[in-house]
Amino acid sequence: MKKTFSIATLALMLASSAFAADLPSYKAPPPPPLPPPPLWTGFYAGLNAGYAFGGSSQANTASFGADPLAALTAPLSALPFVTSNFIPGITALANSGSANVNQNGFIGGGQIGYNYQWGQSFVIGLEADIQGAGIRGRGSYAGASADSLAAVIPIGPGIPIALNRTAIGTGDIQAGIDWMGTVRGRLGWLFTPTFLVYGTGGLAYGGVYANATHNGAANLGLALPPGIPFSASIGFPVVPGSGRYSDTRVGWTAGGGFEWMMMPGWSVKAEALYYDLGSATFTSSPVLYMSPVAIAGPGFAFGGPLMANTPSTRVRYDGVIARVGVNYHFNWGAAPIVAKY
Repeated sequence: MKKTFSIATLALMLASSAFAADLPSYKAPPPPPLPPPPLWTGFYAGLNAGYAFGGSSQANTASFGADPLAALTAPLSALPFVTSNFIPGITALANSGSANVNQNGFIGGGQIGYNYQWGQSFVIGLEADIQGAGIRGRGSYAGASADSLAAVIPIGPGIPIALNRTAIGTGDIQAGIDWMGTVRGRLGWLFTPTFLVYGTGGLAYGGVYANATHNGAANLGLALPPGIPFSASIGFPVVPGSGRYSDTRVGWTAGGGFEWMMMPGWSVKAEALYYDLGSATFTSSPVLYMSPVAIAGPGFAFGGPLMANTPSTRVRYDGVIARVGVNYHFNWGAAPIVAKY
């Protein structure tokens, strides 16, 4: 009896095991996927290098000032044989012109900034940078002018004469930027989670300079009527004028670019920025056309500059920077990712 019960019990246990093996198994469903971490949120720092292309290339020079020779001839105007006076400012006209000063050069430095990734598609941030610059430009101009004094020598019926004065002027202008920085806001859109396209704009500032030298030549000739075998011509020694400008200027900048997160914590970028630091006007020392001999007459004496002008030059500082850079992202302040089950 016991033996029969044992065999029956064993058979029942084997049947239960086989039935349990045929039942389907159940597993807990996996947790929902977590959103990707905000790769762009946090502080970053990096380096950049590029090239600046000048915008406004014209440096304009205008010369002003009374002509001392006019004061010299003024006492003669009371005499009956003087019919007109010299036109003041002949050399000022000659020492005026426009020079093509195209400011180009390499630029490179570093930047720091902070990004905040807003949702899955947008990034906003603030960036500041400063660069050393080799932005340089140089150009020249040339000008010419002439005037005349008509008179009559009271001999017999009178002998008409003309005093003809001519002048040429030249100038050499150099200008550039030694360093430049910006503070800009950035607004970008994530084309992919690791590829950012952005626009940027804000404050620009930089150390600018300009140098100018001005020179010239002048000649005074005596013209008599045909048939009178006499003529005279005299040249004037010239003392050149020069000026220098140096300052820190503040302006604005705007542009755009893209940035690629090539590996965790590291990104590369390329961007183009237009900058405008405004214009600067500076005055040079006078260009003096000296009398080659001492001149004396009733009530006057003259031995210094017979002609003079003071050039004033205006230079503009603007252009486009094209550059590339690399950034390391510290991700301080990034939102932690917490798994929930």
